Amino acid sequence: MTPSAPNPHDAARLRVLLAGLSSLILVLGIARFAYTPLLPLMQREAGLGVAEAGWLAAVNYAGYLSGAVLAASISDLVLKDRLYRVGMVLAVLSTVVMALSTDWRVWALSRFVAGLSSAAGMLLGTGLILNWLIRHQYRSELGLHFSGIGIGMAGCAAAVLAMTGAHLDWQQQWWAFSALAAVLMVPALRWLPPPNTSAVTTGGQAMTDAPPSALFLRVFMAAYFCAGIGFVVSVTFIVAIVDRLPGLQGQGAWVFMVMGLTAAPAVIVWDRIARRLGDIDALILCSVLHIGGIVLPIGGTLGTALAGAVLFGATFIGLVSLVLSMAGRYYPTRPAKMMGRMTLTYGCAQILGPAVTGWLAARSGGSYVAGLAMAAAVMGVGLVLLGALRVIARRA
Repeated sequence: MTPSAPNPHDAARLRVLLAGLSSLILVLGIARFAYTPLLPLMQREAGLGVAEAGWLAAVNYAGYLSGAVLAASISDLVLKDRLYRVGMVLAVLSTVVMALSTDWRVWALSRFVAGLSSAAGMLLGTGLILNWLIRHQYRSELGLHFSGIGIGMAGCAAAVLAMTGAHLDWQQQWWAFSALAAVLMVPALRWLPPPNTSAVTTGGQAMTDAPPSALFLRVFMAAYFCAGIGFVVSVTFIVAIVDRLPGLQGQGAWVFMVMGLTAAPAVIVWDRIARRLGDIDALILCSVLHIGGIVLPIGGTLGTALAGAVLFGATFIGLVSLVLSMAGRYYPTRPAKMMGRMTLTYGCAQILGPAVTGWLAARSGGSYVAGLAMAAAVMGVGLVLLGALRVIARRA
């Protein structure tokens, strides 16, 4: 029996997905989230205060939100491709700026630009990749692409642990991350091909949009806002939260690394779960587990912190991947447009969450427990909204 000829697009598909993976390690793992494991070190060595740390995170998410507004406002694939490539360069430059100053206002500018670059990778890059997959008649699943977030988080946490053990100060560590960012920019730019603007797939089938109802979209956006609150508090402050627990000083970076290691393969698993249960039921299950990941660190032991990290890591990117994949299937010709709209609500939550958590921590002597409780309560509201979304979808 003669073996079938290999599909020439398979190698191209892998390169495209690896371009996306590299871009997310760059814009999220380094430009955005390296700040999290470095936060305690910057507080000790650079004099960064608790409230200022919260504001820096909020400014970062404001940049991300601004990028989401831009992504939602443009439909031209060629322009999106250009802005994606500019975003990769900005991710490197914003990381360099963190090493150049001790002025938190300069850091704030860097965090804002890093947020813009995050939107370029997360929304524009994801949209371009999803458009390529649909056009070449592959499943519109982004598990490998989104695993870049978890790999980036785990890699940054491991790097901070190693560099701190080697007695590198906070500034030297930002320089090391800048060098790694420059390396990752190469595949992120070279392996993503220019977009095809035709209205048909490679098999000649028409690519048509099938948007959901206005009610479905409103409830969907509200639920995603709740997910944004649930995500941002833990992912921004988990290292500082664990380091402040009695007897756990210095363990926060390990917890963050476990979170990232769990997240990397989990997104691929959620693609399979969604195939079996359907998108909305997969989102409901993911949200239930996500709440557990938020509240477990309140237990105050390394075991509960690690268990929370496993649950949180296994679900937070799963939620994002499921939502953005759904958005892409509703709008295959312009996937980043609905992705941008969804991310506007998610981004608003990411601005509000760190600022409120920083304020609560400052009022309670540096404890982040109130912030975690707030995040879990908002996720509970989101779970109710997802139940309503299930009903709306069935009636439709």
